Amino acid sequence: MSGTGNGAPEGAAAAAAPDQATIADIVARMRRIEQQEARPGAHRLGPSAPKTSEASESEGSGAEGPEGSGAEGAAPVAAEPGTDEATAAPSAAEPAEAAPVAPPVARPAAPTVAAPMRPAAPSADALRETTAVLTAGGAPADLAAAAVAALGEGAAEQLREDPWAVLGLPGVRPEHADHFARGLLGTSVGPDDERRARALVVWLLEQAALRGHSAQDAKDVVSGLERLRVPDPLAAIAEAVAEGRLLSFQEELTGPGAPAANSDEEEAEPPTRMLLALEGPAMAEDSLAEKLLQLMATFVPGEDAEEESEEQEGGEQGDGEPSPEASSRESAEPAPAAPGPAAWEAAAEAAPSSSSTALIRAVAGSALVLHTGGEAARAEPAALLAAATGLGLRAWAATWTDQGRDSFDALSPAATPVVTLAELLSGTAGPGRAADGTLALDLLVLLDAPLLDVELAATVLESLADGTRLVLSGDPGQLWSAGPGRFFADLLAAKACPAVASRTPDFGPIGELVSGVGVGELQPVEAPEKEVVILAAKDGGEAVHRAVQLLTDSIPRALGIPAEQVVLLTPGHGGPAGTRALNAAAKARLNPGPGRFGGFDPGDRVVESPAPGVTRPARVLDGDAAGLHLEFPDGSRRTVPPAEAGRLRHGWALTVHQALGRRWPAAVVVVPEDAGAALSRQWVYTAFGRGERHLSVVHAAGPALAQAVAERPAQPRTTRLRAILAENAVAED
Repeated sequence: MSGTGNGAPEGAAAAAAPDQATIADIVARMRRIEQQEARPGAHRLGPSAPKTSEASESEGSGAEGPEGSGAEGAAPVAAEPGTDEATAAPSAAEPAEAAPVAPPVARPAAPTVAAPMRPAAPSADALRETTAVLTAGGAPADLAAAAVAALGEGAAEQLREDPWAVLGLPGVRPEHADHFARGLLGTSVGPDDERRARALVVWLLEQAALRGHSAQDAKDVVSGLERLRVPDPLAAIAEAVAEGRLLSFQEELTGPGAPAANSDEEEAEPPTRMLLALEGPAMAEDSLAEKLLQLMATFVPGEDAEEESEEQEGGEQGDGEPSPEASSRESAEPAPAAPGPAAWEAAAEAAPSSSSTALIRAVAGSALVLHTGGEAARAEPAALLAAATGLGLRAWAATWTDQGRDSFDALSPAATPVVTLAELLSGTAGPGRAADGTLALDLLVLLDAPLLDVELAATVLESLADGTRLVLSGDPGQLWSAGPGRFFADLLAAKACPAVASRTPDFGPIGELVSGVGVGELQPVEAPEKEVVILAAKDGGEAVHRAVQLLTDSIPRALGIPAEQVVLLTPGHGGPAGTRALNAAAKARLNPGPGRFGGFDPGDRVVESPAPGVTRPARVLDGDAAGLHLEFPDGSRRTVPPAEAGRLRHGWALTVHQALGRRWPAAVVVVPEDAGAALSRQWVYTAFGRGERHLSVVHAAGPALAQAVAERPAQPRTTRLRAILAENAVAED
């Protein structure tokens, strides 16, 4: 994919030149404010738990943003006419204490799924006082628990002093916060209140993060504040920066689409833009760039055995006895394996494909390697892993989902050292940790790399010891992470390390269709065994009817694929053909019931989201006072307490973001008539690739589908990582 050369999102090159006067005004105001003190702590490691996006979903379009990968939830302060309730992703599960696993590939056959760690329950007094404040301001009392969780035991007092702090709660929009403030403080408060301006600056950046941006152009933030009737947006931004609520960056604009500097001036400065960012994503991108460069700088390739033998001979004294230094080295712990070029070349020549050979050769001489390809190309990292293990390296692979782990393991007849990323970081499986806390491995192959947001990627990088080899593998055509940033895409664009593009295609009609979409073409394909079926629908209602008919009858009868192995995919949760409508229709046909247990019945298909961007399918076994008893595809079971049952959703139909990292024997993709704005080439590519043996497309969007494939490669994201890597490369030169 193309880039602008400066870390700007796709398509930014064609944007109009920034208003230099506006930027200069912001800079001047900020310079007049006392320089903010540096704060310890690089960044908050781990994925940020997103709140509710301003444009998460609407009943009119059913559009889905990156946050669509989590569960829906939390009620807003006041429902807006014509809009859907907001989505609230559950808190990320805290990693368990690291527990190194002795056997190289030891994994329990059916592990028990631990419930996500939750904060301690708020005190009754805090809940009571917060409920009273919320009620006084006209906000729902149901927000009390969320307020105490976000603001602490003193939530009630904080809300009294600053009513706009309610914007930090799930589902709350500016108009809701204004209504709450007037309820508490009276009608005298208005848009010019400084507390309101400060809160709205942060809220705009939080909404941008939910759409995948790790930073925002200051001009866009100014425009957003003006739409929200903030009298002096520049002052609000400057004050937020001074208070440490966000960080500011000057970024030089380069590349073919950047505006030219004024050549009339003798020493014309290059054009720049000001970016604003929340601390978490900003510090994560800084840390990522630093750690990536550190890995490459500390990498030392191995030497061949003959050279090592000469060194050993040189370490002997004249009488043939080893020198004291050599004896000291022998008494220490054995050094990790360091195969030389000849050993790596032999392994590369023995690889099963030319792409596998290219990947092994790249890893032999580099600490950081990118690998791109589709589903069939995963055989190449598997070959690399086998070669590295054979050379004596402590090599492991990590996948996004348990299904990805199991399918990767199945590529080799021998046991494969592969775990999920969650297992790797928590220590419940995998290599364990070394004495210094880093992962005890020499090579990490990280599959599904495009799904990592910048904060989770920073967590992974911080877990690697200096000199560790890292291979980031993934399909660059699929949707990016649920959280902010575009880690993998920015690394590809920066060209900071070797990149190996697989030449192994995904075979069959589905592979041919998806490959065409990847280059912007939506063309019919030959499907003699009905691997691909395209059906037209006049509207959302007919699309739901056809999709459920495919799920419950046509696909099981014609192809022998049971309904349990078929998934319905759609752009969003709301709308006439969103997940809610599809799930309701599927339940009525496959498992009708009154929803005795929090809206669910035994036999229902559900999905659980233990962390943002992570979705786990399950089936309801039963329910009682203890909660809902779930069974997962691997045979593990978990009881979801009644208080958490609202985080579950029926799982016959998912959004495409929820389906990331998983595939099904058959997939039915529903494209409603009002989904045009949510469609992109990335979305279509990802959706069509979820089916292994069969793909049905129920299509009611008319020409919008083909237009999205041809004209809209991806929803743009503003990030800084590419520019940071470029700056560091220039500094090193």
